[in-house]
Formats: sequence, C-alpha cells, structure tokens
Amino acid sequence: MVMENRIKVLNLLGLARRASKLVTGQELVLSRIRSNKVNIVFVASDSGKNSLKQFTDKCKSYNVFLCKSFTKEELSSAIGQKRSVIAVNDIGFANRMKELLSD
Repeated sequence: MVMENRIKVLNLLGLARRASKLVTGQELVLSRIRSNKVNIVFVASDSGKNSLKQFTDKCKSYNVFLCKSFTKEELSSAIGQKRSVIAVNDIGFANRMKELLSD
C-alpha cells in the first residue's frame, strides 16, 4: 500500500470517529461483527497472536473486510483513543477505505 493511501485511510478513521461511525474495543467490535453491523475492521498488526486469530476467523466467517496494515500507535493516533481494534459501521467510509487499501 502506498504511504499516501495509508495516511488517507488514517485521516478517514479520524473523520469517521468525529462522525460517530466507529465502534472500538474488542468485545463491542466482536458483537457488531456477529450482528453484521460493521463493514470493515482494523486490527493492529502488533496485537496479540490470539486477538489477531480471533478477528481473522470472525471476519472471515461473517464476510467482513479485515485490515491488519496498521500498528496500535497508528490506529490510536488516528482516532485519538488508545485502541487496537476498530470497526467502521458506515458503508460510505468503509467503501472509500477499501478502495484506498486495495491500491
């Protein structure tokens, strides 16, 4: 992924947070995945092995796009809260992020 696109995705995460279109925290994100209320999930690449596996498996089984390209520090800085798991529940934000991530 191009550095410019990484920055754009992080900026979009900050914008989505200000628009109240994010869900953060492991348990809350897991419950939203199960109820099909999120469109894309970000898990920090430096999260624990069990967390990475749990979210990888859950997103795969519920057909939710998963991104593991960012560190905890990058995700936390983008949204202004210390988090390692973030989900976007707005289709517009999610689609734009997916476009940027696939380039």
